[in-house]
Amino acid sequence: MPRRTRVFLHGLALAAVVAVVAPASAQRGASCHNGMSFPQFLSSLEQDAQKAGVSQRAIAEAAPYMAYDQGIVNRDRGQRVFGQLFTQFAGRMASEARRVRGQQLIRQHADAFARAEKQYGVPPAVITAFWALESDFGAIQGKLPTLRSLVSLAYDCRRAEMFHDETIAALKIIDRGDLTPSEMIGSWAGELGQTQFLPRHYYDYAVDYDGDGRRDLIHSAADVIGSTANYIATGLKWKRGEPWLQEVHAPPNTPWEQADLTIKHPRSQWAAWGVTYADGKPLPGDKLQASLLLPMGRFGPAFLAYDNFGAYTEWNNSLIYSTTAAYLATRIAGAAPMRHPSAQVAQLTFEQIKHLQQLLVRAGFNVGKIDGVLGQQSRIAVKAMQIKYGLPADSWPTAELLARMGGGAAHAAEAVAVPAAPRRAAPRPLQPGR
Repeated sequence: MPRRTRVFLHGLALAAVVAVVAPASAQRGASCHNGMSFPQFLSSLEQDAQKAGVSQRAIAEAAPYMAYDQGIVNRDRGQRVFGQLFTQFAGRMASEARRVRGQQLIRQHADAFARAEKQYGVPPAVITAFWALESDFGAIQGKLPTLRSLVSLAYDCRRAEMFHDETIAALKIIDRGDLTPSEMIGSWAGELGQTQFLPRHYYDYAVDYDGDGRRDLIHSAADVIGSTANYIATGLKWKRGEPWLQEVHAPPNTPWEQADLTIKHPRSQWAAWGVTYADGKPLPGDKLQASLLLPMGRFGPAFLAYDNFGAYTEWNNSLIYSTTAAYLATRIAGAAPMRHPSAQVAQLTFEQIKHLQQLLVRAGFNVGKIDGVLGQQSRIAVKAMQIKYGLPADSWPTAELLARMGGGAAHAAEAVAVPAAPRRAAPRPLQPGR
């Protein structure tokens, strides 16, 4: 038996010891792998990696790190999606301190940003906003061994195929010489680097921007800038020279049913409906297509979202995250602070939204998981019911809609008023594995 293969199998033995820590959970994971034990699964994964072109050397180097961790699986199954209001989340994550720091870094790394914008067409502020939200500009990148996270999630059945492929991509990164297994430290969901790339994105889009022969998104700011620009431009289809998000004012008689990311109109049409910039200046009467985005309904902030906003929703499909990232980019680029609602915005409670989701399902809508979180599917269903009952169709659920749908007086009376301006708190990066 070749020495490198023996080393790999020795790594499997070490991994099996870790897998024994939670045998019942590991057995549950095996149900989608034809009953294979974790060591058997790793052996199969090694064969798949070799077929994908990964060398025996890289596999042997990675083997001691490929251990099962039930704690990672538990975190994946227990993660919560974004449930805060946009103004609260943005007030914390798109803080003034991050705006200032982002502008400082653009000046500090001016050459790399200029090169990236020329090559890929992505403005520095767009890159920097993701840099801020994902790791607080590299300060918090995660503390867990990436390979351990990836193989644990690949063995679990919830997203087995996805993390199988991510594990092979991580092995390819090692094989290419970008990172060693010991350097692969990141979030519990296997994301790497200062803008938290999944391994497949790392392998496909990372570029060597500092000229040292490696694509190092953990330590090299230049590589982070160039690679993030490449991913946004190439992977997320950024349109050079076009805007992404602009705050606007929408008058009370706006046709709210048109406020939807799936609906686009030229700015001339929005202007004809009375929509202006947030400061009251008129919109250009041109043909540039945009959607009216109301993250908190018609009483909250309003934005025109352009085609490039799609890059944000592709990066992360949480509307709160994507809108916050886009808004922070506008602030770093020089836009004025967002105008907060002049009055409090009523928000349904967690239990009310769950009850509303149940009613929407009974009405024939697919809202995904009934989880008390207003995701895109729930917003679409809310809008349809608002139209049915003749309510302003702004996709924001209200106590009135809940009552109309038969939610009961007790449920409908519990809506809470959310402060117009968010509480100020020290910004923190997003929890890894969002």
